[in-house]
Amino acid sequence: MHPGIQPLFDNVQRVIYGKEEVIRLAITTMMARGHILIEDAPGLGKTNLAKAMALSIRNASFKRIQFTPDMLPSDVTGVSIYHPKLEQFEFMPGPVFTQVLLADEINRTSPKTQSSLLEAMEEKQVTVDGVTRPLSDFFMVLATQNPIELEGTFPLPEAQIDRFLMRIELGYPSEEAERAVVSSHIHEPPVARLEAVLDAEEVASLQSQVRDLPVSDEMRDYVVALVRETRKQPDVRLGASPRGSVALMRAAQAYSFVVGESYMTPDSVKAVAESVLAHRLILNPQNEYAGASRHDVVRKVLEAVAVPVMPEDE
Repeated sequence: MHPGIQPLFDNVQRVIYGKEEVIRLAITTMMARGHILIEDAPGLGKTNLAKAMALSIRNASFKRIQFTPDMLPSDVTGVSIYHPKLEQFEFMPGPVFTQVLLADEINRTSPKTQSSLLEAMEEKQVTVDGVTRPLSDFFMVLATQNPIELEGTFPLPEAQIDRFLMRIELGYPSEEAERAVVSSHIHEPPVARLEAVLDAEEVASLQSQVRDLPVSDEMRDYVVALVRETRKQPDVRLGASPRGSVALMRAAQAYSFVVGESYMTPDSVKAVAESVLAHRLILNPQNEYAGASRHDVVRKVLEAVAVPVMPEDE
């Protein structure tokens, strides 16, 4: 692993036990300057993972939104309030004006309120009452959501879910990891004892180094071939868009950096492919009802596209 990443990885492991690959993917998203959607059943550590990531960064502002069905878009972006004495409106910024935003249970609120994050996530700016206000260049959304099978959830619109670089699941821990979780909560939750290990400036420097990691023509063509193959699968009604191609390249580039590679590798593309592409696919309803899985489609795509031979491997 890259030495600059190791402290962050070790710190998050103090909260999330037995989920090393999940942590790597979350850190990869941060290094790629993307947003992450953490989906799983209640009680598996979604919020703790997001909080551990945020609290590990020193000098970075952090805010949390607990989404509920009665929330309005202005509860996220902010609102202009009229002051009679001053005879003018004053803008009161919402919680989106931060550097790290925890959007907890994002699918508990209506699609209208969910969509209030679209501009912020894509363009790092917020427009309210015709005035556009910039957000921090280091702006990251760590969102959690419950499976749509649970009561009181609203499926994320396709345009919203496409803004997330990755969608990951934690799953149940192993027996050994679950014993460690129970032991760690005897006195107080481990996230309450967590200390920051990286400055925001250090994170920004690492992110810049990620963008400088070499991406060969072979790797670029491999990424494009994989995404185009998603559009040819019989189970798929709508494959990944060119935004998916860019997301896969950025994520694989960052993953290569995180694990200590000096250039982007095919193994890194494979490591992030399901988390980057699966949530961008729309399956044919009949195939989905018959048990087709978005993750299975991505696995078939990885098998169908030949892995490029890198110059160093020849």
